[in-house]
Amino acid sequence: MNFVDTELAGVLIVELQPVEDERGFFARSYCAAEFAARGLAAAMPQCSVSYNARRGTLRGLHYQAAPHEEDKLVRCTSGAVFDVVVDLRPGSPTHRCWLGVELSAANRRALYVPKGFAHGFLSLEDRTEMLYMISVPFVAGAARGVRWNDPALGIRWPAEPAVISERDASHPLLEAAGGR
Repeated sequence: MNFVDTELAGVLIVELQPVEDERGFFARSYCAAEFAARGLAAAMPQCSVSYNARRGTLRGLHYQAAPHEEDKLVRCTSGAVFDVVVDLRPGSPTHRCWLGVELSAANRRALYVPKGFAHGFLSLEDRTEMLYMISVPFVAGAARGVRWNDPALGIRWPAEPAVISERDASHPLLEAAGGR
């Protein structure tokens, strides 16, 4: 695996390093020892899948409140997404900054999202599936969100969402969510 730093400290793009032969290729997509050696969450006891039937499906921006914050490794296993993270860490030099990355089955990249970030995505193709590896079990009562189109964040989504849940559409603006 190749770990690529981003402009948001702690957020990494994880690229495969395929070993190819006449059959195709083989590559590690996760290695606890390599994650731990970089000071990243190495234990990922929960895996989840998000299937999105229609292009233009928006999910997010989600995060877990203390003490249930999550580190995540997210990968697109079918289709493509514009994946977004927002730094909600108070005192961070990139507090309230966002990063958008295309993840797709074709580019096989993953995004490591540390605690303290909100996460969401917009599907770019029909039948898009995302795989989440998560550092802690999900706690429904700790689920929080920030509005995907909050003007204080200024996220430049590649398109308007065609499908969004009522819950995600009604997340509070950042200021109303405590200004994290």
